[in-house]
Amino acid sequence: MLNKGKMPAKDKFDKFRLNEEIDAPNVRLVGEEGEPQVISMSKALEMAREKNLDLVEITANQDPPVVRIVDYSKFKFDQIKKAKEAKKKQKVIHIKEIKMRPAIDDNDFLHKVNNAKSFIEKGDKVKFTLMFRGREMVHPELGFEVMERIQEVLKDVATVEKKPAQEGRNITMFMNPVAALKKN
Repeated sequence: MLNKGKMPAKDKFDKFRLNEEIDAPNVRLVGEEGEPQVISMSKALEMAREKNLDLVEITANQDPPVVRIVDYSKFKFDQIKKAKEAKKKQKVIHIKEIKMRPAIDDNDFLHKVNNAKSFIEKGDKVKFTLMFRGREMVHPELGFEVMERIQEVLKDVATVEKKPAQEGRNITMFMNPVAALKKN
């Protein structure tokens, strides 16, 4: 179990120094039983060798550094396993964009809103972009009316994260799933 100088290729889990790599005169040894104790590095290394295990530096930025006597291969395996579990539990939220025009027909409007509803039910955020062309800019209130219709249709599955705002020739609005608010 004792890592005797063989240095395999470094990966992202090899951030821990072990045995002779630890360059502090004293260390804080954290064991399975009892309180942490500050002892000399040579004594800690000797204790690790008696148990045929490795001395692993857990926290280097403390004075003295925190070390633990463990089987390094098992310790590394546990670190990789924890990282995989953390990655499994995280939820990635995508932002889907729906583009419209102010003079949108009812069937087109319902089709786009139904697409947005399916995105929201999957847990994604939706960005609605309403684009003006040419003389349509004279009547921005038509665009805000379309955004209000969207809010009315989706009020049971989504909430407005960012209210409709005009940015140049576009009006944008973000909507979140309602379930995301209940979890937080």
